Amino acid sequence: MNCSEITKKYYRVNRLPHIWCPGCGHGTLTNTVVRAIDRLGLNKDEVVIVSGIGCSSRAPGYLDFNTLHTTHGRALAFATGIKLANPKLHVIVIMGDGDSSAIGGNHLIHAARRNIDITTIVFNNNIYGMTGGQFSPTTPYGDLATTAAYGNIDKPFDLCSLAQGAGATYVGRATAYHAVLMQRLIEKGIQNKGFSFIEGLSLCPTYYGRKNKKGNAFKMHTFLKENCIDKKIVDKDPEKGKNKIIIGEFYNNPQPEYIESYQVITDMFQGRGEKNGEV
Repeated sequence: MNCSEITKKYYRVNRLPHIWCPGCGHGTLTNTVVRAIDRLGLNKDEVVIVSGIGCSSRAPGYLDFNTLHTTHGRALAFATGIKLANPKLHVIVIMGDGDSSAIGGNHLIHAARRNIDITTIVFNNNIYGMTGGQFSPTTPYGDLATTAAYGNIDKPFDLCSLAQGAGATYVGRATAYHAVLMQRLIEKGIQNKGFSFIEGLSLCPTYYGRKNKKGNAFKMHTFLKENCIDKKIVDKDPEKGKNKIIIGEFYNNPQPEYIESYQVITDMFQGRGEKNGEV
């Protein structure tokens, strides 16, 4: 399916063009989500896209699925309710780095711990781009932001390690430059019966790039191209991974899924109630 067909089928064309800044990677990452859904042949009526607040969270407004734009950091809480209410739905959550790991960090670790069947995609641009360029939990050490005028002294999260450590059963990372890889990771994440976490390294030339003298959007894309390396290569030769950003599939280990486990308990107690004449 070509770009025009993809747009007409999956986007709310009356909401276009989007309002992301020129050079922002979020448009590309949003397109990888759409193309993954298309490749899997999912029924649009059975897909729900949930977001919180932030630049990344504008995505559902452009997408022609069941969509929910929720409060800051709470996207996974809303998504959990949706999945419990209707387990047949494919629930996909799009969040930013601040939305997912700052105010929403507690929801992230517990959704991963439960292994609930939700695909979580984080558009990580290392900054709060929508609200003025404050540093986020993924802003690199020493980098500048409006709230870190002399350099960030907080150690940044490795979001993939955080998600895996919390219990996610599928974890991967790609970038706005490596769009084909990103799409494949999302496809596998959706197919995983459990909590899937895919980090998409984006770019923010307006705030992060300008503040840290990273150059224009082209230069920032070139940086991703030249400084990322696939985990498969690093596994064979760890030396090649030094001072590089590792991308690819990090973890794929299916475990009992939360909704199915919950249903077993519900059925068991419902059966007891019926046996005792309580239902």
